[in-house]
Amino acid sequence: SFAYLSVKDRSPQILTKAIDTLHRHKSEFFEKHGEKGLEAEKKAISLLSKLRNELQTDKPIVPLVEKFVDTDIWNQYLEYQQSLLNESDGKPRWFLSAWLFVECYMYRRIHEAIIQSPPIDDFDIFKELKDQNFFESQESVIALCTHLQELRKTIEDLDENQLKNEFLKVLQISLWGNKCDLSLSGGEHISQKTNIMNSLEDLKPFILVNDMDRLWSLLSNCKKTREEESVTQVDIVLDNSGFELITDLVLADFLLSSKLATKIHFYGKTIPWFVSDTTIHDFNWIIKQLKHSNNKWVSQCGVDWEDHIKTGRWVYLDHIFWTLPHEFSAMSQVAPDLYAALQKAHLIFFKGDLNYRKLTGDRRWEFTIPFHEALSGFHPAPLCSIRTLKAEVQVGLQPGQGEQLTASEPNWLTTGKYGVFQFDGPL
Repeated sequence: SFAYLSVKDRSPQILTKAIDTLHRHKSEFFEKHGEKGLEAEKKAISLLSKLRNELQTDKPIVPLVEKFVDTDIWNQYLEYQQSLLNESDGKPRWFLSAWLFVECYMYRRIHEAIIQSPPIDDFDIFKELKDQNFFESQESVIALCTHLQELRKTIEDLDENQLKNEFLKVLQISLWGNKCDLSLSGGEHISQKTNIMNSLEDLKPFILVNDMDRLWSLLSNCKKTREEESVTQVDIVLDNSGFELITDLVLADFLLSSKLATKIHFYGKTIPWFVSDTTIHDFNWIIKQLKHSNNKWVSQCGVDWEDHIKTGRWVYLDHIFWTLPHEFSAMSQVAPDLYAALQKAHLIFFKGDLNYRKLTGDRRWEFTIPFHEALSGFHPAPLCSIRTLKAEVQVGLQPGQGEQLTASEPNWLTTGKYGVFQFDGPL
């Protein structure tokens, strides 16, 4: 399975890259912290090498030791995984446990190796890769920011149909931005080199489930029925930093400019996660980069977006739940405060593949099982998954659709070539 190959090949590759990153920053650690920096680098490398060895030799999964806000929840989850095994199975192991669980566990252990190594315990081991993805996608970033700024000039004059078409465009840009995923490539460079705007028509046939019209109906109804004082809040649960984050910020800006929403909440990760996932540092860093760009439209986006944050129209939030191994159907029990916060949204966008796996519990569902059923009771508010397919889970397809794709393209579930807009909400 793709899960097996991921654990066997991709995960050790990611760990090797992490070790190499620490090696390369050795002199920087020394300059900053002297001998303590060198000791810390050695310690972190030794912990990551140990982790890689445990993984490659299929050792039992061990509890976390370093006290952190989520340590107890993680260790309880380990006990739960153990309780699922028969007596004869012993302890959960790397190749005998659910892929979602061991993959999340690996990233949490990477974080543990860093926080056990002060004074470099705030080092983001994936930052270079995320930044590089952004810099290598400059042409596309310029094209997107230019499109957005020109659109904003005329947005007041668009009729309903024209506005809908622009909305569908920015949604598709956000979808295909999700191809830039560094954990899928084992940390190899993936950037957006071409102008995505020119490819939207050609990419349409690759959208397997397309609920974009339902999203338009929902938001345009909110706009029509909104009173002067009332708020339409859209939550975006982010995935990758770099180019994908720009596509999400363009979508968020469009929602405000078109008055389809009045407030956007972004949810990111509290710790470095799945190589390229967005943290608060990535979010702020990207807006700063845009603001200081020498392209006037890019710079204008940076200025506008910083202003959205200052005025509270955009709010960035994080929560430890997003970096736990639990599927989202457990959120109301494990993180009732987060579930209650999401209930205030008029619509929630879940970006990317990991969110989809957690929405559906990462099970090998039949392709035709309805999306609503696969959510297993998770429904804080109307929600939509926007993802390109990079894991062997997909629901809500038409009868025969999955089988047809498998016959013509055996790897269609994992290449990122196909995408979905899957909505669950009032009809």
